[in-house]
Amino acid sequence: MGSGLGLDPQGHVPVLYSAVLAHLALKPGDDVIDGTLGGAGHAAGLLQATAPDGRLLGLDRDPEAVARAQERLARFGQRAILVQGSFRDLKAVAGKHHFVPVDGVLLDLGVSSYQLASPERGFSFVKDGPLDMRFDPTQGPTAAELVNDLPIEELAEVLYRFGEEKQSRRIARAIAAARPLSTTGELAQVIAQAVGGRRGRIHPATRSFQALRIAVNDELGALEDVLPQALELLRPGGRLAVISFHSLEDRLVKRYFRREAKDCICPPEQPVCTCEHQATLRIVTRRPVGPDENEVAQNPRSRSARLRVAEKL
Repeated sequence: MGSGLGLDPQGHVPVLYSAVLAHLALKPGDDVIDGTLGGAGHAAGLLQATAPDGRLLGLDRDPEAVARAQERLARFGQRAILVQGSFRDLKAVAGKHHFVPVDGVLLDLGVSSYQLASPERGFSFVKDGPLDMRFDPTQGPTAAELVNDLPIEELAEVLYRFGEEKQSRRIARAIAAARPLSTTGELAQVIAQAVGGRRGRIHPATRSFQALRIAVNDELGALEDVLPQALELLRPGGRLAVISFHSLEDRLVKRYFRREAKDCICPPEQPVCTCEHQATLRIVTRRPVGPDENEVAQNPRSRSARLRVAEKL
């Protein structure tokens, strides 16, 4: 496979790569925003699709991701403008770099392979590392602070709300009894002992680790903030593509798209419309697009990926 498939030097293909390019339907000369650079595989594809003179604004909260993207996208020269920052500030960043309006916005909400493969970042329990989990290592509380400082009830609520972990109370009690915890391996072991062994393919700590990562980075809050900003930045006919990896994100995107695709958002029992809301988008993907068998075989982590796309009216 050539570089046209978004391969990085390690041979990793970004999730739903072909589907993203097909649904964004970019043309030469278009301007596009990638709010989550990650391994920059999607970004490389977007720059190829908009060649010879389209521009890309790429953001990532992770300074390591931005540094890798600068190296990887160097061949595109000044067409690629890369910024370390949160897509929560998308409108401000886009305005500063004169990306208003744009023809496409992509948000890939997954954790990158690089983050999972770096034990020192604390995202994975496969290799032991410090309990960190911050996308931006300079900001906010670490996972260790949540695990060691939250009262049992609050910790259980985090695990239940963000991980949909049914045994959240049992796990929270076990964590509290084992405090202080400082590494991913210690935490995973405590959770496994609390709830028993594997559940099919899934390690018993998977949902708890997801919950802590979402809480540490306020991922759902950031997603709620960015969706209206992304829509505002698009020119009419421009498209917003969002790849989510769990039901919490997917539901949030689905609800936002459905709401903005309707002219009236008054409660159904209200006889007369008073909201004066007008539809701002058209839903392109009636159902979310998932990976095919070949992609799952190549990249098992893509199994849970779901792509939703909307077009600005």
